[in-house]
Amino acid sequence: ERVEKLRNILEKALASSGKEIIFVGKSVRRLPNTTLAIVPGWRGETQVMQMDLKGFAVSAGSACSSGKVTASRVLRAMGYDETAASCAIRVSIGPDTTEDEVLRFAESWSRQYRKMKARAG
Repeated sequence: ERVEKLRNILEKALASSGKEIIFVGKSVRRLPNTTLAIVPGWRGETQVMQMDLKGFAVSAGSACSSGKVTASRVLRAMGYDETAASCAIRVSIGPDTTEDEVLRFAESWSRQYRKMKARAG
């Protein structure tokens, strides 16, 4: 329950950055410790690199596609097109993760997101 609460805090904070962000599986029962977000126009591997530079470890796509350059076959099977699937990141929350850490990640991610949107025009 604690980890699920943190995931929900994270998703709410990320969602406040833009209405176009898609949280995969949000309307169904899912793992409490994982968020999979699709951000149209912002490639997953770019997000991974930017967050890595800020000290956060995230992955592109679903767990089944971790380490691969191609779009997640799982997201494709769920009905997301190649473009959307290539713009996904997965954020996992551990049992020792704090609310402060979740909020710091969200703020850092949101800052990078705003920069990307400004560059895109």
